[in-house]
Amino acid sequence: MSSRDLKELSEADALRLLAGAPLGRIVFTRHALPAVRPVNHIVDDGQIVIRTNPGTVLSTEVAPSGAVVAFEADELDMDEHLGWSVIVTGMAQLVDDPEEAARFKARLRPWVAGEMDQVIRIRPEIVTGFALVPRSTPDGDASAQ
Repeated sequence: MSSRDLKELSEADALRLLAGAPLGRIVFTRHALPAVRPVNHIVDDGQIVIRTNPGTVLSTEVAPSGAVVAFEADELDMDEHLGWSVIVTGMAQLVDDPEEAARFKARLRPWVAGEMDQVIRIRPEIVTGFALVPRSTPDGDASAQ
């Protein structure tokens, strides 16, 4: 296997890749420790939107307090050692406008059973993304790998 280069992605490219990922992970603090939940999501106007059941830690503790969270998604080819990873850091907030929440609910179908009536948005403050790409040759031709 040839070596790979790690290429930093622009914010626009990172959000575009994130929008195409079917699943991501929200990272938050619970009892002063990191916690991670896999969730499906959409990206709307640069914001990450998820749904959750009322009464979950995300809807009762994280979003109402405007907690800082991270959201990560990736797509990696384990055989070819190619792919990307994007991490967004920002504040989680409940979407409390009924019309806006209805619009998000119509676009975002939960993967798990339950009410999933709470809509949470993450407003990105920091967006980082990296891609594992074929290593370029000295003449700049990556296809020779």
